[in-house]
Amino acid sequence: MGETYATVTIRNPADRERAWEGEFLVDTGAHDTIVPRKHLEAIGLKPEGSREYELADGAIVDFEVGGATLGFLGRSTHTDVLFGDDDAEPLLGVIALQAVGAEVDLRNERLTLKPVLRLPTLLLPRDRRRRRG
Repeated sequence: MGETYATVTIRNPADRERAWEGEFLVDTGAHDTIVPRKHLEAIGLKPEGSREYELADGAIVDFEVGGATLGFLGRSTHTDVLFGDDDAEPLLGVIALQAVGAEVDLRNERLTLKPVLRLPTLLLPRDRRRRRG
């Protein structure tokens, strides 16, 4: 199986003109998105805390975490990003993928948008609901 990459723009939510764009490895096994620290600091982002994460080999590591706006596939979302080492490969995690309604097309090694995002029906009054077709 091949690898899927996506062009992602990371923006500072407090100053949307400050942004960095890069090629991210799509990692559906990763919860959050990892960005090299130097790129986050260059657009004025600072860590807001830290969290422990378990790696695929079972090792536990601490990552500093901050909030950013991610844009890809013509959509954007505000999400947590992990401050990776400066030489870390940028990884696009599953939380950001789900937030914009993206799914991985494994055959063609690309991201696509779901035509409709799922939302529990209990959250909407009946007059806002409609059926397809």
